[in-house]
Amino acid sequence: MNRQVSTPGQAQEAKGYLHELWDWTKSILVALLVVFVLHAYGFNIAAVRGHSMQPTLQDGEWLFVNKAITHLRAPKRGEVIILEEPLPEEAENRPFLVKRVVAVAGDEVMVRTGFLYVNGERLAEPYSDTLIEDGDYGPTVVGADEVFVMGDNRHALASADSRSFGVVSTSLVEGRADYIMWPLREAQRL
Repeated sequence: MNRQVSTPGQAQEAKGYLHELWDWTKSILVALLVVFVLHAYGFNIAAVRGHSMQPTLQDGEWLFVNKAITHLRAPKRGEVIILEEPLPEEAENRPFLVKRVVAVAGDEVMVRTGFLYVNGERLAEPYSDTLIEDGDYGPTVVGADEVFVMGDNRHALASADSRSFGVVSTSLVEGRADYIMWPLREAQRL
């Protein structure tokens, strides 16, 4: 009979492999947990789909999205944000939107003769290349924990925004778009 007898060296070697496998497993689990937490609460990358933010953002650009800021404070006027689609019937087609915050809690917003007015003052909008072509709107007062958002593309019917779906709860804000990351020739801070 040919019996295999394990020697103390072989047993020690098998134990060493199991120990190393367990160490690798723990390391991978910790790394996955860190990635999950960073993605959920820290930052992520979002791709621009559509033309509602032209000329500032182009279709296909990648944005670095700061999600942590939403846990620290409400969005500020002028920031570009990523938000959940506020209309449930549209969420399947476009679950997230990229828009600019043009008014915050307590502001009165309206559009008259192609210009945006916040609290009775015409807002300077260097990020847009045209007057607002969709006609007059408002006035609307932005409530507590809400923002009024618009796309930078002000051509007629170019942007579904607060003029069509109303003010947006800050609970729908996923994060602030801080940088254009891709393509590299367009990389810049927003």
